[in-house]
Amino acid sequence: MFHARPRPETPRAGQESVWEYPRPPRLERTHKRLEIWLGGQKIADTTGAFRVLETSHPPGYYLPPGAFAPGVLSAAPGRSVCEFKGAATYWTLSAGGKVAEAAGWSYDDPTPAFRDMAGFIAVYPGRMDRCCVNGETVSPQPGNFYGGWITPDVVGPFKGGPGTMGW
Repeated sequence: MFHARPRPETPRAGQESVWEYPRPPRLERTHKRLEIWLGGQKIADTTGAFRVLETSHPPGYYLPPGAFAPGVLSAAPGRSVCEFKGAATYWTLSAGGKVAEAAGWSYDDPTPAFRDMAGFIAVYPGRMDRCCVNGETVSPQPGNFYGGWITPDVVGPFKGGPGTMGW
């Protein structure tokens, strides 16, 4: 079934449209402060991450493993393949008595365009208590497949919700 490209929202000053992001996606270093909470505890904090920008998707953030508190990460079963980044491995995150199985992923040997983020870990923000970018609480990308972080400085519409798979 063909789905017409949606009408992009017009960004205001200080915002970016996800419809101006490239495909194939681009990797960018970010020095924004990223924080993640699970089980009532702050489990990650960094200003040395990467973001992946892809048409119609809010940014996906990849944090260095050292940004996570000790004992939070454990290997999870399962693998998937991204046509752009390569084979992903999954992580279970645990803190404060809460367990989020396979709620994180990384690319240990990514394709050349994403080599700089090898071993960095992304999480599904909707499976955490809270994720923040520079103090702003993010909204998770719609749906259960993508892990983008929606902040007030990005506008959509965003891929992931019902009827968007054909975009």
